[in-house]
Amino acid sequence: MDGRKPGNEQRRHPQDGLAERFETHRGQLRAVAYRMLGSLCEADDAVQETWLRLSRADAEAVGNLTGWLRTVVSRICLDMLRSRTARREEPVGQELPEMARETGDGGGPEDEAVLADSVGRALLVVLDTLGPAERIAFVLHDVFAVPFDRIAPIVERSPVAAKKLASRARQKVRGIAAVPRAELDRQRRTVDAFLAAARGGDMEALLAVLDPDVVRRADRAALPEGVPTVARGARAVAEETAGFAPRARFAEPALVNGSVGVVVAPRGRLLLALTVTVEDRRIAAYEVIADPARLSRLELGLLDDVRPHVASAHE
Repeated sequence: MDGRKPGNEQRRHPQDGLAERFETHRGQLRAVAYRMLGSLCEADDAVQETWLRLSRADAEAVGNLTGWLRTVVSRICLDMLRSRTARREEPVGQELPEMARETGDGGGPEDEAVLADSVGRALLVVLDTLGPAERIAFVLHDVFAVPFDRIAPIVERSPVAAKKLASRARQKVRGIAAVPRAELDRQRRTVDAFLAAARGGDMEALLAVLDPDVVRRADRAALPEGVPTVARGARAVAEETAGFAPRARFAEPALVNGSVGVVVAPRGRLLLALTVTVEDRRIAAYEVIADPARLSRLELGLLDDVRPHVASAHE
């Protein structure tokens, strides 16, 4: 006899299998972190830091692993957002000449371009206008349906204050329309048709949606060398737009200064915005804004309501 009690060889340490349990939550944590941070690299860093904290924690003391992990990754993201704000990093309107090189086909099925498409580039752009605590409260409640009593300790507020944070963020995300809903819908249909034609480089469709006397204005930084800052006439504007088809892939309709416009956001970061004038279901004029100072002054909002995330078994 070796002195061991029967069954000891079958007992497992509480930490055994922890990595496997964490992996079942990784995808959900990544989804939360990406919406909070708008950067896949930073989201993966936040998820990895969450694992490190779990690995150092007392596994037996974690009663609700799902809630514990979501709380920890949210706090990590909040700290990262606060640090980013303090450093005043990631200004809008950068890397413009190179943006068309993003193809989104080199990082596997979850590369950042695909992820930005699935989340919504306009949503990511508008989320970047929120303060850190507002963004955390809004994402957790409006996107992932987390109740405010669970959000409150993450943002270090009372449940009532956390609710106010999310409400304030929701108002910013929705923006303020300068025209009635019916007019917004008409503008949206025209802008959608313009973007569809631009993405396909479809000259006939572009000519159909552009007013014969359309005027395109643009910041110098938005254009290749030698292209004039003003173009006039449907044929000239359509030919130019068809040549920018790769750029149009990163464009989405959004509320821009109260009307339907366009944001262009590779990897979910705002690089260009278009203000659009629609008359008689055709685009009569638009301006391409690339100057960072001008971009920062735009009032941006979503055209569609944010729908709560459908919880999976691992949330």
